[in-house]
Amino acid sequence: MPTCPSDNQQSVDQTDFWTDGGINWDAHRIGWAIAGACAAATVIISFFSVLQHCRSYTNPAEQRQILRILYMPPVYGVISFLSYRFFRSYTYYELVEVVYEAFTLSAFLMLLIEFVAATGSGHKAESSIARKDKRKLPFPFCHWRYRPTKPYFMYTLKWAVLQYVIFRPAISIAAIICQAYNVLCESEGFDARYANVYLEAVDFVSISVALYGLFLFYGLTKEELAGRRPLAKFLAIKLIVMFTWYQSFVFDALEGRVIHATEYWTETNIADGLNALAICIEMIFFACFMWWAYTPAAYRIEGAKPTSIWRPLWDSINFSDFALEIWTSLRFFLAYIRGVPETRSRYANQVTGFDEAFGLEKPRHTVAYGENNSSESVMRGQGYNSRTSEYDSSRAPRMSYDEDIRLAPYSYGDSRDDHETSSPLDDHVHEYSDGSHTRS
Repeated sequence: MPTCPSDNQQSVDQTDFWTDGGINWDAHRIGWAIAGACAAATVIISFFSVLQHCRSYTNPAEQRQILRILYMPPVYGVISFLSYRFFRSYTYYELVEVVYEAFTLSAFLMLLIEFVAATGSGHKAESSIARKDKRKLPFPFCHWRYRPTKPYFMYTLKWAVLQYVIFRPAISIAAIICQAYNVLCESEGFDARYANVYLEAVDFVSISVALYGLFLFYGLTKEELAGRRPLAKFLAIKLIVMFTWYQSFVFDALEGRVIHATEYWTETNIADGLNALAICIEMIFFACFMWWAYTPAAYRIEGAKPTSIWRPLWDSINFSDFALEIWTSLRFFLAYIRGVPETRSRYANQVTGFDEAFGLEKPRHTVAYGENNSSESVMRGQGYNSRTSEYDSSRAPRMSYDEDIRLAPYSYGDSRDDHETSSPLDDHVHEYSDGSHTRS
């Protein structure tokens, strides 16, 4: 494989930012100061947004994912500043920066699942998934139909998004290695002689599948998500990606036409620097947009004592829930291939609980059964720690953050009877005249 031509000039600017006569204000250093100031402003805005969520950490299941999403503008802003400052290593910084997009999209899916579960658990919404009949897939696969109540549906949907958490870091690692051996050649575009075209193709397929999974889930649950501003929340994430990609395309197209090399900067250096500078400026506005879209006011309870910031911060950087989801989905697919009965569609009608259908296990702490454990009290949440909505003003503060957040609802490998007898909530099952079941 041929090696790439260098993106950097041989000459290196030896002057310092500070000189005896003051600041050496050339074009590069002006951009350096603007990028640094904008990155600092983004960090400050995001800091206050994150801090308000941490001090009102009343719904960990949702806010854990929100905090991860709120980190996106400062991550992009700081890394873009570093890529501008150390422009000769721009490619390495860019490859690290795009990795966080995968974690943000996965966090957004988990947040949507939490929103849907919150609307259903206290309002008899266990029937929500049961009433969703077979429907067409979104474009361009609209000639095929799917049934959401199939056991494998939610596993497939979650895997469609979570696979990007695996592939995007792997692509970046491979690209960094190729760049180190001078065979990546991003500046050469889609030249089949270099590695960039193949890595870009894999990334395109992976992110397309992830976005399709998100659109599919939104189309399925848009009634339950009404009032949660899911589109604004999604745009706050996706517009960052779109802006960075399209403006990079525009600056690359201007190379040799409007953008010309200087003594110390090649055309590629200047195009990359302008892209990094634009990202630093844009992240200020996106940090403000996210502060509004993921408002901490929805979780603030008047008169409640502020929560500690350390547990929320740890929850947000502890990605074990992603690893658990990936592993559990793989186990399900392996069981499906082996033909384990519980993974087949004829068992789908037995999975009637709303939380089960959407892959959220019951929380651990419940009241002692035997006292006030009537079906009515359980339905109202006295025997079941129901999830609360982002916009539920009557929500009480959680007494414990010890939650078992699982997106994998279906048991397999063991008998269903053993699974059902393991939970005291299964004692409260009602059968309707049409033969359907629901948990109370």
